Amino acid sequence: EVQLVESGGGLVQAGGSLRLSCTFSGMGSDDYTIGWFREVPGKEREGISCTSRNDRSKWYADSVKGRFTISRDNAKNVIYLEMKTLKPEDTAVYYCAAARTLNDDPAKYNYWGQGTQVTVSS
Repeated sequence: EVQLVESGGGLVQAGGSLRLSCTFSGMGSDDYTIGWFREVPGKEREGISCTSRNDRSKWYADSVKGRFTISRDNAKNVIYLEMKTLKPEDTAVYYCAAARTLNDDPAKYNYWGQGTQVTVSS
């Protein structure tokens, strides 16, 4: 059974940093693209970054480009999302998910974690 578990969320002041982790199990270390998404009440789930199976191809949403960095350590089965210069509008529940191809469409992701809350205070 494929499982993904996010951690590292919390409360941070605007301008601060957080690092989210997504630990996966039940699949080969390089079987899936891993994406990060976020969701706020009343809005659609937003794709913000994803990395290919070998971590060589990456994509970022314009809203986070230059501030967030995605990386993966396949030896440890962990994907990271380093978030810097956080803004109040980054407040959301953050999810990691696994897909067969590199894309930002939530509908194409097969497996999801339970989410971790990130709150950025002004």
